[in-house]
Amino acid sequence: MNVVRRNNIAIKGTSSQVMMFAHGFGCDQNMWRYVAPAFEDNYKTVLFDQVGAGGSDLSAFIPQKYEKLEGYADDIIEIATMLQLSEIIFVGHSVSALIGIIASQKAPALFKSLVLVAPSPSYINEGNYIGGFTKPQIEELLETMDNNHLGWSAAMAPVIMGNQDRKELAEELTNSFCRMDPTIAKHFARTTFLSDKRELLSYVNTPSLILQCSDDVIAPQAVGKYMHQQIKGSKLILMKAIGHCPNLSAPEETINAITQFLS
Repeated sequence: MNVVRRNNIAIKGTSSQVMMFAHGFGCDQNMWRYVAPAFEDNYKTVLFDQVGAGGSDLSAFIPQKYEKLEGYADDIIEIATMLQLSEIIFVGHSVSALIGIIASQKAPALFKSLVLVAPSPSYINEGNYIGGFTKPQIEELLETMDNNHLGWSAAMAPVIMGNQDRKELAEELTNSFCRMDPTIAKHFARTTFLSDKRELLSYVNTPSLILQCSDDVIAPQAVGKYMHQQIKGSKLILMKAIGHCPNLSAPEETINAITQFLS
């Protein structure tokens, strides 16, 4: 398998210090276009598409492999190994934040730090844990997606993006959702929204920054606080940005927060 082709890898910058950017569900590496260039002068930036997204090789999608987030984490490790990367500053948005955590525990020597943008270890409320959704709500969300992928995309994108006064952002996310192969999108949605990785957080030893948006339907403030409590030594920044995609809606605030963490 040609890993570069499989994940549509793009590399810019010549520094020996690597920053790897990973996109969330329904997105692709283009979602980092306002953030990643700010780091190209001082870092080697590595962007890629998760299998099934963007310009990735759709034929590489193996349902059994990607039933768990570990399948995506293995891809990240393969990318790093193939490119001979080390001391990676990993910047993961949404579900890719958890994929990065998994990868860093599988291959800790590869990672220098983790930047977790709007992360959530579990989207389902359980006991005292507030994930943002009940299990029936998640099941209804997935059933709606199964029945009408395009309609689900048009309805959910504005909710996920927030920023109701900036309709162009919701339109971009809607189009991104709609571009995904429906079968793969439904599969990835189940893997994303039904995963529960809370038990991994207390084992994270990699220096970590959590960027929590102030009003995020997908990952509410309680989730960011929970992750901060569970990840030893982590730094939590409550952003002014609203919605679930500050890399699009508030790129300057996102850049500044990451820069402050790395300095």
